[in-house]
Amino acid sequence: MSEHMGRPESRERISAPLVISGFPGIGKSTLFENSGECSYSDSDSTNFSWKDSSKQERNPEWPKNYIDHIRSNTSKNDALFVSTHKETRDALKSSNIPFVLVYPSLEMKEEYIQRYIDRGSDEKFIELLRNNYESWVTELMTQEGCKHVVLKPGQYLSDVMEQIRT
Repeated sequence: MSEHMGRPESRERISAPLVISGFPGIGKSTLFENSGECSYSDSDSTNFSWKDSSKQERNPEWPKNYIDHIRSNTSKNDALFVSTHKETRDALKSSNIPFVLVYPSLEMKEEYIQRYIDRGSDEKFIELLRNNYESWVTELMTQEGCKHVVLKPGQYLSDVMEQIRT
């Protein structure tokens, strides 16, 4: 399983570890790559939700295997970035794992489509997001049991980390 982890050699933990459920394109990977004094883990749910790289068959352990991974990694990092899939959010909530949900506002669809194009996402992914953006963001807006942070035009996760920590 591939996972990104960044940890400076010496630092003090900023606050309690955070689980951040982040929409695609908010800047999780960029923030991970530029973590500075913080320790972040960017956990791609794809590595847990599918049996193989062809993505033809769901892993029967999904989402329990992902939640187990999240539990085992929260104490090792200042923040753990996870997916916004409904299964993930429901499992976090039912497992009593506090999380912050970060997503763009509804009117930002075109900005996000451009972000996916600019980062080189494949056309299938872009089309999936183009076709589902409104329904997925609306679903996130109604999520209960978590803190919500809604990004404004031009904002990324790095712009709201202080707000998330408070």
